[in-house]
Amino acid sequence: MATVKQSFPVLEMTCAACAVSVESMLKNTKGVKDASVNFANQTALVEYDSTAATLTELQQAVRSIGYDLLVDVEDPQAAKEEAQQQHYREIKSRTIGSAVLTLPVVVIGMFFMDWKPGTYISMLLSAPVVFYFGRSFFIHAFKQARFGKANMDTLVALSTGIAFLFSLFNTFFPEFWHSRGIHAHVYYEAAAVIITFISLGKLLEERAKSSTSSAIKKLMGLQPKTVRAKVDGVEMELPIASVKPGYTIIVRPGEKIPVDGVVIAGNSFVDESMISGEPVPVEKKTGEKVFAGTINQKGSFEFEARNVGADTVLAHIIKMVQEAQGSKAPVQKLVDKIAGIFVPIVIGISILTFITWMIIGGDNSFTHALLTSITVLVIACPCALGLATPTAIMVGVGKGAENNILIKDAESLELAHKVNAIILDKTGTITEGKPVVTDLHWESENGEIKKILLGLEAQSEHPLADAVVKKLNEENIRATKPDAFESITARGVKAQVQDETYFVGNRKLMDEQGVTVSSTLNDLAKRWQDEAKTVIYFSDSKHVLALIALADKIKPSSKAAVEALHKKHIDVYMLTGDNEQTAQAVAKQVGITHYKADMLPSDKADFIKQLQGAGKVVAMVGDGINDAHALAQADVSIAMGKGTDIAMDVAKMTLITSDLQSIPKALNLSSKTVKGIRQNLFWAFIYNVIGIPVAAGVLYPFNGFLLDPMIAGAAMALSSVSVVSNSLRLKFAKI
Repeated sequence: MATVKQSFPVLEMTCAACAVSVESMLKNTKGVKDASVNFANQTALVEYDSTAATLTELQQAVRSIGYDLLVDVEDPQAAKEEAQQQHYREIKSRTIGSAVLTLPVVVIGMFFMDWKPGTYISMLLSAPVVFYFGRSFFIHAFKQARFGKANMDTLVALSTGIAFLFSLFNTFFPEFWHSRGIHAHVYYEAAAVIITFISLGKLLEERAKSSTSSAIKKLMGLQPKTVRAKVDGVEMELPIASVKPGYTIIVRPGEKIPVDGVVIAGNSFVDESMISGEPVPVEKKTGEKVFAGTINQKGSFEFEARNVGADTVLAHIIKMVQEAQGSKAPVQKLVDKIAGIFVPIVIGISILTFITWMIIGGDNSFTHALLTSITVLVIACPCALGLATPTAIMVGVGKGAENNILIKDAESLELAHKVNAIILDKTGTITEGKPVVTDLHWESENGEIKKILLGLEAQSEHPLADAVVKKLNEENIRATKPDAFESITARGVKAQVQDETYFVGNRKLMDEQGVTVSSTLNDLAKRWQDEAKTVIYFSDSKHVLALIALADKIKPSSKAAVEALHKKHIDVYMLTGDNEQTAQAVAKQVGITHYKADMLPSDKADFIKQLQGAGKVVAMVGDGINDAHALAQADVSIAMGKGTDIAMDVAKMTLITSDLQSIPKALNLSSKTVKGIRQNLFWAFIYNVIGIPVAAGVLYPFNGFLLDPMIAGAAMALSSVSVVSNSLRLKFAKI
C-alpha cells in the first residue's frame, strides 16, 4: 500500500461547517485513510492510498458539494494565493455593488416607510443584491442540501430568501393582511443589509486571514524566482522550477542561493542565519554544502545543484510550517463537532421560535414570528467558533517560525505550556557538540616539536585529532611529515621522525611505552579531568613533551536557559551517555542538580516513562537521532540542531538555532497561543449564547425589544472579525 500524506488548497469554503463538510466527504472517499480540513488557512491535509484513490477522485468528491480542491498544480501555494486573490476581488466587487444598492433601500425603509412607490423601488434594488450579489449563498446552500448537509450559507440563504419572498408577497397582496387587521410589513432592507454586512464581514475576514500566513510568505520569499546556471557550458538565466540536480549554478555577491548543493569553484562567506540562527557568516569553499534561501556575501562561487524543488532544506521547513498551521489542536476537534451540528440546531431553534411566537404572539404573531426566526438564522455564527482555534494556531506557528522555532503540529503547541519537567541531552544540546582544544601545555616552547605534533595529528583518523590540527593551524605552524606512522587501537598513534619515536594518545599509551610523566603533569592532567576535559599526551620515547586538554564546550546560553526554566518552576534533568565525571562537571557548570550518566537510548526513554508515571508532563530536548526513542516517548519532543541536522521527522518541535534559550521561548509561545484560543472560544460561545436568545425575542416580554435582522447581520460579521483580530495580537507579543 502506497500511503501518501499531502496538503491541498481548498477553495470556496465560507465557514467552519464548510470545513466539516469537506472533511467528511474526503474521509468517506475510497482510499482515504484520514483527512483534516482547516478553515482558517483553507487547506486539506489528506492521508490516502495512492493505489486506491486518485487526485481526480479526491477533487471530484470535494467539487460535488460545491467546493474545489487544487490538485496537479506546479506550485500549490502560488495557485492557492492566486485563487484567494481572485476570491478577494470577487467579494470586494460584490460588497461594493450590494452596498451601493442597499443604501437607498435602507433610507427608504427608515425614513419613507409609508411612501407607496418606495416599496417597489426597494424591491427592484434589493432583488439584485439578494439574488445576484448574494447568489453564492444560495448555490452553496443548494449543493449542501443535496447531501443532507447545512452550513453558514444555508442560514444566510434561508433568512434572506424568506425575508425577500415574504416581502414580495406583501408588496403584491397586501389585502391578505389588511383584511385580517394586520399591516403588511416588507423586509427588503433587512434582506439586502444582511447580504451586504455578511459580504463585508467576509471581506474583512479574508484580509485578516491572509496576514496570519505571513510566516509562510516570508519563508517562500527567501527563494529567488530565477537562477543563473551553466548548461552545456553556456551561461543562462532559468526559472527555478527548471533547475535539475547536477546543474552548475553561479552565485554572485549579495544573491540568494536558489537550491541546495555543493561548492565546486570559488569561495565566499554565506549568511545562514535563516537556517542555523547563527549571526556570523560561514565560509564556503570547494566541497562545502550550501542551502537554498541563504544569502551570499561578498565573494562569488559556482556550485553543483544537489537537492532542488521540494527536496531542499528550505522546502522541508516550509512544508513543516504549512502542515503545522493546518494541523488541529485537540480542542479544535471538539469545536469541529460542535460546528458540524451547529447549523441544524440553529435551524431547529429558528423553527421553534416561529412556532412559539405564532402561539403566544397575539395580534402581530405572524410578523413577530417571521422577524424573530429570520433574526435567529442571521445572528447565529459558526464562523467565529470555527476560526477561534485555527487562527490562533496559525499565528502561533508563524510566530515560532520567525523565532527559529519550527512547530510540527498544533497538539505540541497546545500542550507545551503544561510542561513541568524537561529532559536535556548533553552533547549538542547543552554543549556545542564539537570538541575544541581548551588548554595546551608545552614542557618546552620548541617550534620544531609543534611541527611534529601537527604532522602526527594531521595523519590521525581520531575525531579529536581535527581539533588539535585546527588549534595548531591557528598559529600558522607548518607540519613535519613523519617518516613512519602507526595507529594503535584505543590508545593513540606512534610515528617515526628521523631517529626519534613520538607518541600521541591517552595515559595508557604512555604507561605501556614506559614514558615518564612528572608529578606536575600528573596534577595538571587530574585537574583538567575534574573539569570534564579529555587529556591527550604528546611524548617522545622517554618524556612527555606536551599536555593537550579538549572539551565539548558548553554553549554560552545554556546556563541562562536552565535558570529561566527553573524560574518557571520546571524540573530540569540532564541525561547523557557520557561518564559520571563529565556529566557531574557539566551539570554543575549550568546549574542542573538532577542528572544521570552512562545512559543508553532505551534508558532515557524508561526514565521519561517513570516521570510520566509520577504525573509529570515531560519535554525531551535532544538531537533527534540517538535520542529518537526518548523523543518519541516524551509528551513534547524538541530537536536541537543546525541546518540539515534538524531532526524534523522525530521531534514535534525543532529549534533551528543552537541557542537553548529558545526552549523557554517555545513554552512562552505555547502559553500565549493557548491563552488566545481560550479568549477566542469564550467570546465565540458567549456571542452565540447571548445573541441567539435575544434574536429569538426573549427580551420582548420585559421591555418590548426585538432585534432587527439588519443589526443581527452586522453583529454576525463583526464576531468573526473580532476573533481573527484577537489572534493577530499574538504576532506582536513578546515571547
